[in-house]
Amino acid sequence: MIEFFATFSNGVMQLAALVAIGLMISLAALAEDDKGGIRSTKLARRCKNFFWIWLISIAFFTVIQVAYLLDIRILESFDSNLIRSYLTQITIGKTYLFQIFCILLILMIPLKKIWAAYLGSAIALVAVVAPAFQSHGSTSGYHALAIGALVVHIIALTFWVGGLIGVMQFNKEEFKFSLPRFSVIALWSAITVAISGVANALTRLDSIAAWQSRYGALVILKIALTSILIGFGALHRRLLLKSNYPSIYRLVIGEIFVMSMTVFVGSWLSNTAPPLREVVVSPALLITGLDMPPAPTFSSVLLAYDPDGLMIAILLFAVALYIRGVVALSRRGDKWPVGRTIAFALGITAIDFATSGGLGVYSRFAFSNHMLAHMVLGMIAPIGIVLGAPITLALRTLPIGRSKNELGIRGVFINLLHSKLGKVYANPIVALAIFDGSLFALYFTPLFGELMLSHSGHLFMNLHFILAGYLFFQSIIGIDPMPIKIPYIVKIVVLFAAMSIHAFFSVALMSSSALLDNGYFIALERPWATDLLADQNLGGAIGWAMGEVPILLALLATFIQWTKADKKESGRIDRAAERAAAMGEDDELAKYNKYLAQLNRDDGREKSD
Repeated sequence: MIEFFATFSNGVMQLAALVAIGLMISLAALAEDDKGGIRSTKLARRCKNFFWIWLISIAFFTVIQVAYLLDIRILESFDSNLIRSYLTQITIGKTYLFQIFCILLILMIPLKKIWAAYLGSAIALVAVVAPAFQSHGSTSGYHALAIGALVVHIIALTFWVGGLIGVMQFNKEEFKFSLPRFSVIALWSAITVAISGVANALTRLDSIAAWQSRYGALVILKIALTSILIGFGALHRRLLLKSNYPSIYRLVIGEIFVMSMTVFVGSWLSNTAPPLREVVVSPALLITGLDMPPAPTFSSVLLAYDPDGLMIAILLFAVALYIRGVVALSRRGDKWPVGRTIAFALGITAIDFATSGGLGVYSRFAFSNHMLAHMVLGMIAPIGIVLGAPITLALRTLPIGRSKNELGIRGVFINLLHSKLGKVYANPIVALAIFDGSLFALYFTPLFGELMLSHSGHLFMNLHFILAGYLFFQSIIGIDPMPIKIPYIVKIVVLFAAMSIHAFFSVALMSSSALLDNGYFIALERPWATDLLADQNLGGAIGWAMGEVPILLALLATFIQWTKADKKESGRIDRAAERAAAMGEDDELAKYNKYLAQLNRDDGREKSD
């Protein structure tokens, strides 16, 4: 009986989360905004109410889960010490405590502006996927792929199910207005749900016998329900093309019912143990989810591959958006430079190699390889992304408002770029502080060893390296429009400062006599490169060598851009002088000289008086 209550309470919690996030996403992306302001105050209030319901459902689930884990009666689990221990000491419990914190943060955000809805949606999505990082055992095989596929599955399902529940909150006119955009979101969400669900199932069910287990039967049931939902979606789009909104409305009600069943089957699945497989457990497998690879050689690093499902999904999403933008420009008759596309593709490829490729694999087992991957993610890949000009492409192709009063996705993006926060991050000094300052905060504190122990920590580091590198090089050599104009001399000074700070960090790492990993690498029991301190010092040398070259290239590029800007400005002044001469007017220099002469005459009069 307690198992049933645990499954049921988990399903209620997931459904409450989907409804709450769906309403928030509807506010942000589906409902019509009023020049950046939230128009539907009724929907905003209902959204906040469902976040309260989500919060209460977490509390209810926590009590049931404590009783289930300790095999005690539910009434006995109403103990503050037991609940506090579960939320603060158990790993999965900590993720629910994190969800509670995120929900409280969202409840404090006033839903009056459209940016608040976007911010709330982002925080809620992070909260809802947090437990997924603890849902797959490291010895179950394909650890990174399984976790990534599950996270993507939850996000896509949230957009699909939550968005559908969200559009049902609109009146007839709002329903017609928002349905076309939701239809596009639902299509891609359904495809993503199907692909990520299959990928996740294959990581757990790798034999015919495994599919015949209880876990396999539940997966088959969920696949059947998902297929029905995809059929609903196809019929939904067909009716939309015919503008048959009454039939669509009735169809949506049935779709929500099947979706609710799918959510509860997913909850049942999460409380069911997958089939056990025979594995040879090793320290490396327990800690990283991977068997210890052989000593690194050129061929082994080049050919090794362990797919990181979440990072691959992020890269595919970025590539899809970029390709969509290029195709949209091409259909309008505009050309997008091929060189920019190639640079972007090289940057994406470098990220994949440093996260899922051989470099990413070996980065989990040796500090020198980790530093090599760090330099690729933070120094090399961002240059390719920056030269790909994604912001320019986005500004030219993002959807505009659907009505004259709506700000639209493009308008929100422009406002974000030119906001006070955008101007702060566009400042190269701030970018430098994040870019180089984070090196000391990460490697010379216990933070590095803690982050290496978990998949979420490893993901956080990779994303931080990429974003910090992109922010820095965008502020220095970026060809995208920036909210503030930075003098070239300031950029050069910042580059020299970055070079000096990076060299100081690398020398400190090379000369360090203590290990900085908090015991992480020694726990792996690595049979090769057993001198951990020498490997750490080698990592410092790699950081110095690979860090200086990109900065020198950025310095050269800055000098070239400065020269071109001076030539362009000189040409502009010459053309202005020619136009002024042709019209019998003084040029800018003559006007400036007259202005100085007038100031001198005024000063002379004041002295004589």
